[in-house]
Amino acid sequence: MRRSTTALAVTAALAAAAFALPAPAAQAAGSVVKVTGGQSNWQLTVDGSPYTVKGLTWGPSPTDAAKYLPDVKSMGVNTIRTWGTDASSAPLFDAAAANGIKVVAGFWLQPGGGPGSGGCVDYLTDTDYKNDMLAEFPKWVETYKDNPGVLMWNVGNESVLGLQNCYSGDALEQQRDAYTTLVNDIAKKIHAVDPNHPVTSTDAWTGAWPYYKKNAPDLDLYAVNAYQDVCGVKKAWEDGGYDKPYIITETGPAGEWEVPDDANGVPREPTDEEKAAGYTRAWDCVTGHQGVALGATMFHYGTEYDFGGIWFNLLPADEKRLAYYSVKKAYGADTSRDNTPPVVGELSIDGGASAVPAGKETTVTAPTEDPDGDAVTYEVQVGSKYIDDASALRTVPATDLGGGKLRFTAPDRTGVWKIYVKAKDGKGNVGVATTSAKVVAPPVDGTDLARGKTATASSFQPTGTGCPCGPENAVDGDAGSRWASDWSDPQWIQVDLGERTAFRHIQLDWESAYAKAYTIQVSDDGQSWRTVHEVTDGNGGIDDFDVSDSARYVRLHGTARGTGYGYSLHEFGIYG
Repeated sequence: MRRSTTALAVTAALAAAAFALPAPAAQAAGSVVKVTGGQSNWQLTVDGSPYTVKGLTWGPSPTDAAKYLPDVKSMGVNTIRTWGTDASSAPLFDAAAANGIKVVAGFWLQPGGGPGSGGCVDYLTDTDYKNDMLAEFPKWVETYKDNPGVLMWNVGNESVLGLQNCYSGDALEQQRDAYTTLVNDIAKKIHAVDPNHPVTSTDAWTGAWPYYKKNAPDLDLYAVNAYQDVCGVKKAWEDGGYDKPYIITETGPAGEWEVPDDANGVPREPTDEEKAAGYTRAWDCVTGHQGVALGATMFHYGTEYDFGGIWFNLLPADEKRLAYYSVKKAYGADTSRDNTPPVVGELSIDGGASAVPAGKETTVTAPTEDPDGDAVTYEVQVGSKYIDDASALRTVPATDLGGGKLRFTAPDRTGVWKIYVKAKDGKGNVGVATTSAKVVAPPVDGTDLARGKTATASSFQPTGTGCPCGPENAVDGDAGSRWASDWSDPQWIQVDLGERTAFRHIQLDWESAYAKAYTIQVSDDGQSWRTVHEVTDGNGGIDDFDVSDSARYVRLHGTARGTGYGYSLHEFGIYG
């Protein structure tokens, strides 16, 4: 999965493996899994019987496998996929075997697909790293090869693509060749230890396959993660002249990196109905490439209720989404007696989503229908992913006004927020709708006397996100720019109004690095200052307060930062 800074990240820690091996538990003999047949007429077999991968990627802890895998099996799923295999994997393999489910067991290689996920390796020169992986992965294969839960081994995830975050030009080509050569060396080592299970390697796009074709002949089959492009994999395979079958190791609805931006300039998240249809479409395209596509592990059987979880998880917080039932139906399980989730239509915000006043009451409308006639309760959450890259969602108090209308207080911090409405039916199901909302500073009567005036500061950051962040940015009327100070106390920013001028109100629009304690000071000569307002319990966001005075210079003097960073201010408004 090609995750942006907003994607659901799979960390290197997930796949980090210890070198000490546990004593293998007594268990039944493992299955013999083979890729059989010939060109365009391949088949996966388990103990001689045909096997189509009807799978999901696995999110819960291995220790929770016994809890969740019966539910997974009830969906018609026969396979789960992981990204890492180590000492912690034993409960997962055992529970999978007990439930008649098999595992595409992953091994993590740096860098993975996302920026910085695991760090950069020089696959040409880092012999220590390569030798460690060549020794480590086969040890875990030796540990688990006889577990009936094993289907196949999967070496790496999206690193052919991910190496572009580390290298460019000729160096990138050399690294991709070296990486796929290492994958082949690992595959040979695994085959020597375990001839009874196939080996594959996942990447993020079919553009990786020419490297595997050239450098990894010992792979038994290819694997790719494909979301919006899943229906194009068949043509890419045909055009590439490949001589191995493949599986899709992640797929589903369009990802954050594939959808167009909305009116607020952030990716438009598909609706629940669109996501459900995305899984159906993906499976239709996989099964449409008969004799070559051997199945899929769709993304994602996860329980997290965060930004990525809302986008992809089938049962966040154990609450089943519409997509859960879409996958269940695609895999041939009986859904005729299922109670299904409320369906929430497009959200709308009273007054529009392009200028929602910070910290003020706001009403969102979530048109909702429950197909089973169940009573619906609502929850409103907000997320700041597109402000500070935080994935967590925060529940906010909301009043149900009836008819799907919900009143809540908008976030106090400016920027583009995600607003989520969860509709629950009391039967373990949830419908979720989301929209972006551009939160702006509340309007202030009068004229901003500071706009465009000369501003100076004790310091500013010349480099960093959005920088240089000089003091002039705090008086330019652009809430997207900011003044940012050094990371120390005290710091100040002051505005020269040009002449002694009466003012009556101050509005401060803080970025995430705010002042916990500060004073507003005034001066007629820029030398002698007197305090006209003091704050000792600042919490960021918007600070709005009346203060009537007259002066030529107005200064914000910060004495205690609210974070470990400096002071960061979008706008210093002085109103007359």
